[in-house]
Amino acid sequence: MELFIYLFAALFSVINPIGTVPIFVGLTMDDDEKERSRISLWTAINVFLILIISFFFGEYVLTFFGISIEALRIAGGIIIATSGFSLLTGNFKKKRGVNKKVENDAQRRNDIALTPLAIPMLAGPGSISLLIAFYHEHNNLTDILVSVFAILTVAVAIFIVLRSAHYLAKILGASGIVAISRIVGFIVIAIGVQYIISSIITIVQANFM
Repeated sequence: MELFIYLFAALFSVINPIGTVPIFVGLTMDDDEKERSRISLWTAINVFLILIISFFFGEYVLTFFGISIEALRIAGGIIIATSGFSLLTGNFKKKRGVNKKVENDAQRRNDIALTPLAIPMLAGPGSISLLIAFYHEHNNLTDILVSVFAILTVAVAIFIVLRSAHYLAKILGASGIVAISRIVGFIVIAIGVQYIISSIITIVQANFM
């Protein structure tokens, strides 16, 4: 249960679907309820598939490129902490990796569930590196099943948040979304710093003790 709560909280904080609400509202402003529901569902499915692939096969990609797990953890920790700091200070880019050209193209296309919603806005380098490092430490059958369930739960949460995005935008308003994002930002910073500290301790123990 503790493993599930930790992974769910870490993923949800890093992905921060609430921060995606304003963007989702803007991209689906002209769509009806049925279309918004479909986009929300497929966004959640796409994120789930991306995270699952990263969880199970990410370490093999690292091996192919000769990247150590500790290097990944430090890089991921920096990315996660930087994103959290941006959320905390209110300087987080509203487009989350989506420039004006991509945004305009997305608004012209019928399906935005994969790009830009799933990638790069939700399933970004922070969540992917988190899962790869997590699998390295929790790869027995029980932990894997718990992890998959946690990833699935995050995907369900993403669907619920996006499906309710237009209602949340009205209820919370811009100030409410900013306040929540800053609280989440503090948690994200702590996760990133913990990853960096753990990696440095492991490197020191392996080489000097």
